[in-house]
Amino acid sequence: MSYVSAGGAPAAACVFCAALSSTDDRQSLILHRGERAFLILNAYPYASGHLMAALTRHVAGLHEAEPDELAESMRLVQAAVRALGAVYRPDGFNVGVNQGSVAGAGVAGHLHVHVVPRWHGDTSFMPVIGDTKVLPESLHDTYDRLSAALRS
Repeated sequence: MSYVSAGGAPAAACVFCAALSSTDDRQSLILHRGERAFLILNAYPYASGHLMAALTRHVAGLHEAEPDELAESMRLVQAAVRALGAVYRPDGFNVGVNQGSVAGAGVAGHLHVHVVPRWHGDTSFMPVIGDTKVLPESLHDTYDRLSAALRS
């Protein structure tokens, strides 16, 4: 009865909260921990260097976030853009929030801002024909490069 009254299967653990509870930031892909927000690499990136600034507090929407949480997450977005620019030299960036699963949020319950470096002509035949992305380095190599850039 508890399963039926709860509306279905229990929700999966939040990937952001799970990463925050880890003591191994490299393994959990956390690049920087702030007081109210943190930077984490996307485990399923659209491009090399795709990362996110997420609130430390588990809230789903902009309307639930406190101004100081939003301010810190935007400061981290700025730091991420600087580090990505130094390491990858992209031609531009996609920066955005997908609020709610219908808007494309893969983790709809925990507010986060995507930062995706972009290059001229970065859509090749692989994603178009093969529905596959090819990334030139491992996530841990990306982590090491960006972690160093964020510290400098």
